[in-house]
Amino acid sequence: MAEEGVVISCHSVDAWTAHLQRGIDNKKLIVVDFTASWCGPCRMISPMLTEWARRFPQVTFLKVDVDELASVASDWAIEAMPTFMFLKEGNIVDKVVGARKEELLQKIMMHVAKISAQ
Repeated sequence: MAEEGVVISCHSVDAWTAHLQRGIDNKKLIVVDFTASWCGPCRMISPMLTEWARRFPQVTFLKVDVDELASVASDWAIEAMPTFMFLKEGNIVDKVVGARKEELLQKIMMHVAKISAQ
C-alpha cells in the first residue's frame, strides 16, 4: 500500500506497476526518481526528495534503481541519472534530468498548484 509522505522504492516490476497504477487510479501527480546506487548526484538529491514527500503528501514519489529494474529504465528511455519523470493519469507531463533541486522543486510546486486549481 502506498504511503503518503514517503518516497516509495520499487524493487520489482510488479511493485513498480502496482504503485504506478495506484497513482493513476487516485489521480495523483507521480514523481519518479530514476536513480542508481553509484550515482553521486542521485545520493545528493535523495534527502531533498524525502523532505518534499513529507511536504507534498498529495504527490506520490517513487524511486527506481536503473540497475535493479533495467527493463523499467529501458521502457522509459532513461539515459542519465538522476532523471525525474512527472506523471499525471499515466502520461508524462514533465521531466527534469540531473540533480537540479531548484528546478525540481519549482516543477513540483507548479504541478501541485495546477492540480489544486482543478
